[in-house]
Amino acid sequence: MRHSARTRGPTADEELLESVAASPLERPDALRKTDPWRVLRIMGEFVEGFEKLGDVQDAVAIFGSARTQPDDPYYAQAVETARLLSAAGFPIITGGGPGIMEAANRGAVEGGGLSIGANIELPHEQGTNPFVRRSMFFRFFFVRKTMFVKYSMGFVVFPGGFGTLDELFEALTLIQTGKVSHFPVVLFGRDYWKGLTDWIRDTLCARGNIAPPDLELFSVTDDPQEVLAILQRAKGNGHSNHGEGVDR
Repeated sequence: MRHSARTRGPTADEELLESVAASPLERPDALRKTDPWRVLRIMGEFVEGFEKLGDVQDAVAIFGSARTQPDDPYYAQAVETARLLSAAGFPIITGGGPGIMEAANRGAVEGGGLSIGANIELPHEQGTNPFVRRSMFFRFFFVRKTMFVKYSMGFVVFPGGFGTLDELFEALTLIQTGKVSHFPVVLFGRDYWKGLTDWIRDTLCARGNIAPPDLELFSVTDDPQEVLAILQRAKGNGHSNHGEGVDR
């Protein structure tokens, strides 16, 4: 699905990052009227997110392309993966939109568990899919990312684009730098991720830009049952999982 050109104004992220076009004398007054008030809006998003998710424990965040169609094999695999996880007691959190997100929320409902959607303001409209049972809406990506990390004990990453890669590398960076405890990151789809995992091993690691143990920060699989086993093992180990790393 191709998205049409923007038809409405700047997003909240753009407004936050935009410099105020004012003279030196006007700038302090302009700042008082803009950025500090945005800080309050950001605080409000954090408060709302914490309130809505405060009772959630051991959730699994599932990421993937919003463009994946229901007849795509990865859609069915995302449904099955989320269904297994949900039936085993793991709440499911997605971005709340279509594609893989819809498939994961659908699987959560079929598994009888909690189906959560954390949607985001985008230049094009992205509605909440019909399988979300607890919905949130965010204007700022960084607030939304905090909710995924705070309330999830593992990430499952299906094939996707820039947004999916952003979530993946955000997680790996947080784990690698010790900013969060090690939690499982599972890439689903060996064929899809092979080029990336080969590059990580043969270029990033070979050139010394990451260390060999960093190859163990994620797992790769094609099996929903293996995803469940990885998450259950991590839960049993107090959220610590050393994964299978890249294929050798």
